[in-house]
Amino acid sequence: MRVRALSWNDFEGWVELYLTRYEEIGRNPDLGVYLQPTKPTLPEEAALFGQVMKQVLAGDMVASVAEAEGKLVGVCMVARRGHHLEDRHLGDLGIALHPDWRGRGFGDALMRDALEKCRGVFEVVELKVVALNEGALRLYRKHGFEVYGREPRAFKRGDRYLDEILMRRDIEPRNPAAN
Repeated sequence: MRVRALSWNDFEGWVELYLTRYEEIGRNPDLGVYLQPTKPTLPEEAALFGQVMKQVLAGDMVASVAEAEGKLVGVCMVARRGHHLEDRHLGDLGIALHPDWRGRGFGDALMRDALEKCRGVFEVVELKVVALNEGALRLYRKHGFEVYGREPRAFKRGDRYLDEILMRRDIEPRNPAAN
């Protein structure tokens, strides 16, 4: 396993990872991931990836990827919520892990790496998770996230509504004496 920063060379693996969500929904309709109404085209994915890299380069996002057997198998990103003086300290976390690589410590390693990169960039990191995703809830609690609310019927797939759990954690600033 290797965890590192997202780079321009990750585009192909990024697309493959995202498209696994569409396949996985067929097997697990309760999977709490957001999807576009139709699979994005390669130009649409390229535009999105370009926006992500632009945010990373501007210091408005931290992004870590996990590799296994030479392939990108996971990504964890924390994006700046706002661009006002009053909300620049907030980051929103998202994580995706290929289903074949879950339960092997990759999510843990991604979270650890991304949260460390948040030090000095964000003061608070928040996330939303579908209430029935116990595995994700365990991972987030392990990394210091605490529940601060519940959004009823926030997630809808077909005719079924699911609640989302709102979680947050403070990020300790870097210790200047440690540098």
